[in-house]
Amino acid sequence: MRNKVSFSSSGVRCGGYLHLPTTDLPAPCVVLCHGYSGTMDRLFDYAERFADQGFAALVFDYRSFGESDGEPRQLPDIRGQLVDLAAAVAFARAHESIDPDRILLWGNSLGGAHVITVAAGDPRIAAVVAQIPFNGFPKRVEGRSTGATLKLLAAIVWDALRGALGLSPYYIRMVGHTGELAVTAGPEAEHHIQALAGDRNTLWRNTVAPRGLLQMMRYRPAESAPRLTCPLLVCAAEQDRETPLETSRVLAERAPRGELAVYPGTHFTFYTDPGFRDRVVADQIAFYRRSTART
Repeated sequence: MRNKVSFSSSGVRCGGYLHLPTTDLPAPCVVLCHGYSGTMDRLFDYAERFADQGFAALVFDYRSFGESDGEPRQLPDIRGQLVDLAAAVAFARAHESIDPDRILLWGNSLGGAHVITVAAGDPRIAAVVAQIPFNGFPKRVEGRSTGATLKLLAAIVWDALRGALGLSPYYIRMVGHTGELAVTAGPEAEHHIQALAGDRNTLWRNTVAPRGLLQMMRYRPAESAPRLTCPLLVCAAEQDRETPLETSRVLAERAPRGELAVYPGTHFTFYTDPGFRDRVVADQIAFYRRSTART
C-alpha cells in the first residue's frame, strides 16, 4: 500500500509516500533519502522491495525539490536537508503502523552522508544503510579537464553571489554529456541521462543551483561516523569515480559497528542495472533483518 503523506520541517511542507506492508503491524520502517538533486520517485522501486519484505518504507522530497515546498526551486541545501530527514524520522515514529523503536535509515550518494550524520545524533535509530555515500569530493574527477573544473567553480561562485544578493539562482545541468557544464559529466553520466529520459513520470529535473556544492566542500560525514551507536552497512562500487571506494571504506572503518559491502560496477550501476540492484537490496534487507531481530 502506497499512501501519500506530508509533514512539516521547520515550517516547510515536505511531501512523501509511505509504503506499508500488509501484515505484522506495527512494522519496522525504512526512511529513504535520495541524493544531491534527486526526487523521491527515483526510490519507489527500493521502497516497494522493502515493503514486500515486511518493512514500512517512507520516501520524501527535500525542500525545494519534487512535491515538497520551498523556494527557490532546485536549490540543494545540506542544512535544510538534514532538518528534513530528522522531520521525516519524527513523522515515521509517530505513525500508528510503525514501530518507533525500529526506525531504519537508507541513503544514496549525498543521502548516504545524511543518514550517517542524522543517526549519529539520534541513538534510537536501529540501523543505517549508506549506499555509494558522499564523503568529500575526490581530488580529481576522471574525464574532467582543468578548464571544465574552472568553469564549474565559476558557476558555483556566480550562483552563490546571486544568492547573497537575493537574485534568482544561476542554474546548470546536474548530469551532462562529456564537456558540458554540469555537476556530473562523462560517459557514465550519459547512460544515466538516457535511463531517465524515458521516464515521463519522474519529477526529477536535470537542473540545479550549484551553490550547494560550497556546503558539500565543508561537509564531513566521516566526523559523525564514530558517534554511531547502531549498525552501519556501507554499500560501495569498485569503479566508483563520483564517491570513490576508499572514501566509503573510511566511513565503515570509523563507525564502531560498521560493515563494508563492495560490488563490481560504477556509481551509476546502482541506478541503471536492475539485476545489480536485486543483489544489493537483498543484502540490505538481510542486514536490516539482523539489526531488528528481537531476542
